[in-house]
Amino acid sequence: MPVDTRERRRLTAALLGGGTAPVPDEPDPGVVRGTLVDIGPHLISVATPQGEERFVLAEDSVLWRGRVADVTELSPGQDVIVRTHPDNRWVAQRVWSGLARVTGVIVAEEDGLLEVDTGHDRRNSVVAIPYRSSGRIQVRHPILKPGYLFDAVGLDKDGEFQAMIPVSSQPPYPVAETPRRPAVRRRPTTVSGTVGWYDPAEGRSGDPLATATGAAYPALDRSADCGPGCDQVTSCAPLPLLSIGTSFRLRNDCTGRSAALQVIACGSATARFCDRCATCGSEERGRIAQLTLTSFIALGGLPEAGCFNATLTVG
Repeated sequence: MPVDTRERRRLTAALLGGGTAPVPDEPDPGVVRGTLVDIGPHLISVATPQGEERFVLAEDSVLWRGRVADVTELSPGQDVIVRTHPDNRWVAQRVWSGLARVTGVIVAEEDGLLEVDTGHDRRNSVVAIPYRSSGRIQVRHPILKPGYLFDAVGLDKDGEFQAMIPVSSQPPYPVAETPRRPAVRRRPTTVSGTVGWYDPAEGRSGDPLATATGAAYPALDRSADCGPGCDQVTSCAPLPLLSIGTSFRLRNDCTGRSAALQVIACGSATARFCDRCATCGSEERGRIAQLTLTSFIALGGLPEAGCFNATLTVG
């Protein structure tokens, strides 16, 4: 049964006060996602749900397609995301093409391909590791066998994920042998840690979820929103229990940007990762949220980096 998130937020505010349920921010107009229509040395055209939009490519505009790319490597029909210049919305500061990510547990390996379980409410992903990125991947993911964690950013090519950049360092043991984590005291209001991203549209720029804002959260109430098939494990971050529809404030501790976001999905699979984000030197371990791709970029994150350090506040 679909969750009426507005009603949940209204009830939370009525019971606990308006400050406990901030209204989620509107989508950032500086982040545009759609299908590439045309691109040249100085201009890029993108088809979006609101119509075709055109952006200037300046000398310092950065294009990415598995790595920093040239305009000749981007083609019409590709899924693209544009982050506009903070001083001029019609100038593209960064453009990502074909961006994808796979985060989860390896469940099968055959003929050079991996199958990764990305969570109980998502489809398994097929992962290929191109030769040119294999060394980089295996430095941080040395055991590409069933039962081990996997997290990488790359390209979506015809439904197959091509891993390019490892996001985290793989633990030296399978998830079934993860050392028992000590009980943590759940802080009622504030917690700091790592924030990652996922793409709820799985590379389909025409899907309504492609521009969704919000977060998948690793510590949903097990008795309600997590569901009977939930693969919930204890996070190493002291996360408060939340429900789908709950809103919270999140600050990017690297850039200072903040936003009110809503829990829109379960992110229980990310609780298996007890890592640090090296983006700006935090010592806090554990993933506290998995933002949608557009929300991650709007808060100043670089998807190819995979994470940023953040502080989450509830109430």
